[in-house]
Amino acid sequence: MQDNDDFHEDAEQIRRETADEAPELAEHDRLAELEKALEDANSKALYAAAETQNVRRRLEQEKQQAAAYASSTFARDMLAIKDNLDRALAAVSDELRGDKVASNFLAGIEATARELDAAFSRNGVTRIDAKGQKLDPHKHQAMVEIPTGDAEPGTIVEEMQAGYMLKDRLLRPALVGVAKSPD
Repeated sequence: MQDNDDFHEDAEQIRRETADEAPELAEHDRLAELEKALEDANSKALYAAAETQNVRRRLEQEKQQAAAYASSTFARDMLAIKDNLDRALAAVSDELRGDKVASNFLAGIEATARELDAAFSRNGVTRIDAKGQKLDPHKHQAMVEIPTGDAEPGTIVEEMQAGYMLKDRLLRPALVGVAKSPD
């Protein structure tokens, strides 16, 4: 190690003596130092420009996602209204549908439900397919296991509450009953 240090000291001494005797070598050394500094500055500038571009891209993506999913809370609140409309329509008997006054009232409720479905569709809110599908924990929440020989275990045989997606994100999981082997 000492020999290496001695070598470097000797080389530095020779460089100084040569630079004193030949000023053009000193200028050459200085030019090399400046070129190295310029290269380092260019490298840092390119890195900073790339980093700025990455930050700009990331902010633009976050802005787009914020705009796309800003309505998720409102959409979740609207799902409760949709559920109530669906329950009201499902509870209407055929006898009540035959009554002229009641049928006009029901037509208004059905029109409201259709308009709500259209608004959901325009805003990227879609219903999750559940019944007959394999249980997907990313879209379905199993509430009960139902013993049955009619369906393969793990298949959804009952939907207790519809699930919805907002574009590619889960808005609300479908609450389901899943088949299990009869014991």
